[in-house]
Amino acid sequence: MHLGLDFGTTNSAIARVTPSGDVRLASYDARFSGASRAQTFRSILYFDPQHLVGGRPDVLAGPLAIERYLAGDGSGRLIQSVKSHLASRLFDRTMIFGRTFSLPELVALFVERLFREAELDLGVLDRRRVVVGRPVRYASAERPEDDELAVSRMREGLALVGIEDPIFEPEPLAAAHAYARTLDHDEVVLVADFGGGTSDFCLLSLGPTRRTQSSVLAIGGVGVAGDAFDGEVVMRVVAPALGFGSRYRMRMGKRHESLEVPPWIFGKLRRWHHLSMLKSKETLELLEDLRMQALEPGKLVALKHVVEADLGFHLYRAVEGTKVALSRAPSTELVFDDEPAVIRARVERDRFEQWIVDPLGAIASALDRTLHDAGVAPGDVDAVFMTGGTSLVPAVRAMFAARFGDHKLRGGEELVSVALGLALRARDAS
Repeated sequence: MHLGLDFGTTNSAIARVTPSGDVRLASYDARFSGASRAQTFRSILYFDPQHLVGGRPDVLAGPLAIERYLAGDGSGRLIQSVKSHLASRLFDRTMIFGRTFSLPELVALFVERLFREAELDLGVLDRRRVVVGRPVRYASAERPEDDELAVSRMREGLALVGIEDPIFEPEPLAAAHAYARTLDHDEVVLVADFGGGTSDFCLLSLGPTRRTQSSVLAIGGVGVAGDAFDGEVVMRVVAPALGFGSRYRMRMGKRHESLEVPPWIFGKLRRWHHLSMLKSKETLELLEDLRMQALEPGKLVALKHVVEADLGFHLYRAVEGTKVALSRAPSTELVFDDEPAVIRARVERDRFEQWIVDPLGAIASALDRTLHDAGVAPGDVDAVFMTGGTSLVPAVRAMFAARFGDHKLRGGEELVSVALGLALRARDAS
């Protein structure tokens, strides 16, 4: 049995090769979202002190973690987007209810629960031959050494759950394996894989006469993707309603001076999975002091409530829902309603596309470098296979259509093509 493991920033998936050589995706319980089954598993952990196992807080993952979190009293700890921290030297462990967890341990906790859920659908999975996806460049990676650190942390975490000798495969190359199944002729293909934290590209020759691994012309990527788009909405719509740009009075000798509420607080808000890091005694005391001196105290009351109740996931759902709605309509309303934090704002697609100019520019630069490295002009590319949720954002598609022509853009299986390709890679490597 051969497995493909797509450990994603937002969603994860497992695919296995069947005895007949076909590939099958695991499906998971997805009832919290209104659906019965899903082929992706949310990359989330929840530590629940209200339910103890062996005297310690219960640890859940995926949809069950979200369900328990939403039903909880705010005392639990939600851990999101572990993958986005893997290349960072600023964060290597965290304290959760008196116990220190390293990043590899958090990876292991999540992957173990992902496998358990997959086995409910696929049966017992052999962990001896697993191909694991990795971005071309991890989020937060500034040097090659940072990418090496991320892979070593992943390797250590996987070893803790019995995956001793994983093969790491660039995610866009895995997606190319999935796309190659559809071809009955050779093509020069650009694979563009957009995740939550990274955008990755692979330019290669594919088709019946080509072996995927030996036909790669260039590969590239950047640690910017869907989360960066969400962050722009947060800073333009959510943060101002919670005090970003507002002021407070501070006594300076015999007079009072008006100062801006510290912007660093909202930097944590921009990356919603960092919000829980603000939930400390020191930060909550700071927010209370700011509220007492604020010119707009209601905004600081709302901000403190969001931090104290650890509402990062709720905010994320509102922001992501807005982004998704703008992929279908020219405008929508962002609604976040958790008293005393109540935000209702009309968001226009045109404005949103202005907000994400810089992240789009970073993605475009990485794409151009990939083409340059291959020595291939856009006109020489036969097809562009776009995968990942962010590939559905109209501004992203428009950027690719402008370079290659709308008729060359391909899609399908946007959320699972990487997992499918990783399993195919595992089959071919055997």
